[in-house]
Amino acid sequence: MIVVLSVVAGSLESTMTEDLSPAERYAAARKRAVEQATALASFREMYDFGLDPFQIEACQALEAGKGVLVAAPTGSGKTIVGEFAVHLALQQGKKCFYTTPIKALSNQKYADLARRYGAEKVGLLTGDNSVNSDAPVVVMTTEVLRNMLYAGSQTLLGLGYVVMDEVHYLSDRFRGAVWEEVIIHLPESVTLVSLSATVSNAEEFGDWLDTVRGDTQVIVSEHRPVPLFQHVLAGRRMYDLFEEGEGYKKAVNPDLARLARMEATRPSFQDRRRGRMREADRERERRQRSRVWTPGRPEVIERLDAEGLLPAITFIFSRAACEAAVQQCLYAGLRLNDDEARLEVRALVEERTSSIPAEDLHVLGYYEWLEGLERGIAAHHAGMLPTFKEVVEELFVRGLVKAVFATETLALGINMPARSVVLEKLVKWNGEQHADITPGEYTQLTGRAGRRGIDVEGHAVVLWQRGISPEHLAGLAGTRTYPLRSSFKPSYNMAVNLVEQFGRHRSRELLETSFAQFQADKSVVGISRQVQRNEEGLEGYKASMTCHLGDFEEYARLRRDLKDRETELAKQGAAQRRAEAAVALEKLKPGDVIHVPTGKFAGLALVLDPGLPAGRSNGHRGFEHHDGPRPLVLTAERQVKRLASIDFPVPVEALERMRIPKSFNPRSPQSRRDLASALRTKAGHIVPDRHRKKRAEAADDREIARLRTALRAHPCHGCSDREDHARWAERYHRLLRDTSQLERRIEGRTNTIARTFDRIVALLTELDYLRGDEVTEHGKRLARLYGELDLLASECLRAGVWEGLAPAELAACVSALVYEARVGDDALAPKVPSGKAKAALGEMVRIWGRLDALEEDFRISQTEGVGQREPDLGFAWAAYEWASGKGLDEVLREADMPAGDFVRWCKQVIDVLGQISAAAPASGAGSTVAKNARKAVDGLLRGVVAYSSVG
Repeated sequence: MIVVLSVVAGSLESTMTEDLSPAERYAAARKRAVEQATALASFREMYDFGLDPFQIEACQALEAGKGVLVAAPTGSGKTIVGEFAVHLALQQGKKCFYTTPIKALSNQKYADLARRYGAEKVGLLTGDNSVNSDAPVVVMTTEVLRNMLYAGSQTLLGLGYVVMDEVHYLSDRFRGAVWEEVIIHLPESVTLVSLSATVSNAEEFGDWLDTVRGDTQVIVSEHRPVPLFQHVLAGRRMYDLFEEGEGYKKAVNPDLARLARMEATRPSFQDRRRGRMREADRERERRQRSRVWTPGRPEVIERLDAEGLLPAITFIFSRAACEAAVQQCLYAGLRLNDDEARLEVRALVEERTSSIPAEDLHVLGYYEWLEGLERGIAAHHAGMLPTFKEVVEELFVRGLVKAVFATETLALGINMPARSVVLEKLVKWNGEQHADITPGEYTQLTGRAGRRGIDVEGHAVVLWQRGISPEHLAGLAGTRTYPLRSSFKPSYNMAVNLVEQFGRHRSRELLETSFAQFQADKSVVGISRQVQRNEEGLEGYKASMTCHLGDFEEYARLRRDLKDRETELAKQGAAQRRAEAAVALEKLKPGDVIHVPTGKFAGLALVLDPGLPAGRSNGHRGFEHHDGPRPLVLTAERQVKRLASIDFPVPVEALERMRIPKSFNPRSPQSRRDLASALRTKAGHIVPDRHRKKRAEAADDREIARLRTALRAHPCHGCSDREDHARWAERYHRLLRDTSQLERRIEGRTNTIARTFDRIVALLTELDYLRGDEVTEHGKRLARLYGELDLLASECLRAGVWEGLAPAELAACVSALVYEARVGDDALAPKVPSGKAKAALGEMVRIWGRLDALEEDFRISQTEGVGQREPDLGFAWAAYEWASGKGLDEVLREADMPAGDFVRWCKQVIDVLGQISAAAPASGAGSTVAKNARKAVDGLLRGVVAYSSVG
């Protein structure tokens, strides 16, 4: 189709040229000659397909010396623009840095560029690999470039272009600040190429780039080169989501809407049991159920295979469910590869895993994994060994794996497109609760469907679930964009690096140029308008509550004061009851049988662990609702849960004692079942004492009595329209309160980033990291420590906490700076090494407690993403064992952790150990820490942790 159009265009151009005068033909010929002499012309010759209009527009802007922001859908080819920046740099004798958010994407891009330009011209820098770092083109993670900028690296000399792929990552609340740091601190001479998913506020982001980087052209493309069709699979039928038709606004398929309505009116399970159905209703439901159900995973793959819609990625928001899906397909006898493909798969897998010892392969579940691959089926998630994930990606791209069950992490970056994408559900766990996926997440996931140059169309398939709303799904599918929101926050490391380079005043000015402040300043305009509208409304409400008998505003204030006092007393009573409950909890011992009076865990429970998890300390900010012991209990219903004083409205006492077997494992369903059964047998007959409620405090409170007397004596109390006036007064009060909040938001959003920076600088000055514009010796050490717990690491070095530790013990301590458990704290206290390591970990927690209190004094809030979280000791034992040379089988079994997670945490520990070895003194007091940090790296960087690939 494209070729035909170009031929027609060429014929038309020839016809038009014939109609021109000789002078006009000469001018046209000169114009063509100029175009052919451009860098873009030679670049286009490198590809066997024509560039899209948005790609040409962006490349022309780059060649004209402008920065560009390209916002386009996944799979549309926006990386072509980044590769043109590489082409320009090589042609002009300059350097180009190509940054990506994740190491897997860096490896992939390095391999692509090395194939195109030659390995001698391309380098790679990630936390794991350093290859040809002095090359004119270097692919790196964004953090590596940030660290270079702060260190003033010589590698930056001659830098002409920086490509920031997936720049929308700056919304990421954990890592997003790095993107803004790089954009702000890059030298003015560097041309910036920003590549983003389609975002709804690309123009706003472009305005900011124009402000901080100079002339920047924004190119937005909504066009997908491979059209995407949306479906819902219900039973045996594949419904189109949209009705066929032209135009931007598409109507929902009426057949699908009708199905949803029929399902919504279908009697519930309880109604069917109670016999509340007529025979005709039962017959209709039987017919309907024969057509509508949620298809099983093997059934879905077979259906897609039959309709020619493989290869497919099925997104499941659970690692365990991804593995279970592969097993279900294997048990169902599903085979997607012929014998020739099976042999090809086996040969490639054996080649890629040849460096892994046979005993480790067994531990990693290699043979079960290989069986799935040979059949063309695989899982893909962060819990897998990186080598295994890379093999799955390679086989999928080659067409040797045709069905992948993946978590959403697969959608974030790596080039692994499919013909079809399947979504099992439209709800996922967001870390706090199950929530609907957003339009942006839906676009990111389904954007993998449709392979450019292979497929003529892509397909997104959502599986039918009871309660699904076709209109809601259409909204997700129709909203192709999501807003880019800054997550930028200053950190301790950032503060000392900025002050060292620019001084305090200039650093403050730089931070005020962040995208976060840019967005905050723009939002103030809208809030100010809302304040003006509210003030007009307040005047109206004030007039409506006017009473001819007296000052109703004064009367309303008395009513509010009375209500507030009653609420305050109720809270005080609840707090006192919680305090009494906390005192009672302190007396519990392992083996005590207690009764939980209320809540979802009400009933008998056996105390397994009476205290706090290791590393927790009472009284620190962030744990207000968990002060005092938090006993870990086993309920009679076999659930293991950590309770708090808030679960006990009355003091608790031991009803009975039981012995807990030494072999009891709270993670084992059989162990829980056996002990819960023993609990019911031992104490099931006990009836706990009922505590009588105390007399309400409000009944005796003098302030409440005074307010009630004043209320009855007020002239407005006798007004016949009193309650009507009161309703207007309540509206007035609510609107006044809302207006005050808006005014505080205006005040709070003005110079917010700079004010946070001021607080951080004040705290660092208190700790002698800064003295005015001078960075002290301690500050220079902090400047070399990057990470969430940068200040804690620096304070531990300063206090000599890690001196005298063996390398494996040091690895255990450093793990507490990086590790964060995936689940809550409803588990036993983590196992930690004994001796010096245990003492050092305890000292780290004590230092954190001091910093936590200091942050509270300086109003530095962890809830706002600034400050030091509590160190997590959950990986200390695994890091210690692995660094001590223990085998993979033993370490993984004791850690109860997937291999991929284990490798990832080890590599993060290695990264911080490298920073510590650079920041610690090279000689004199404390120099053993630097040496042992390097030895700890050697101890960790072995076996599965050392397996990595480039490209």
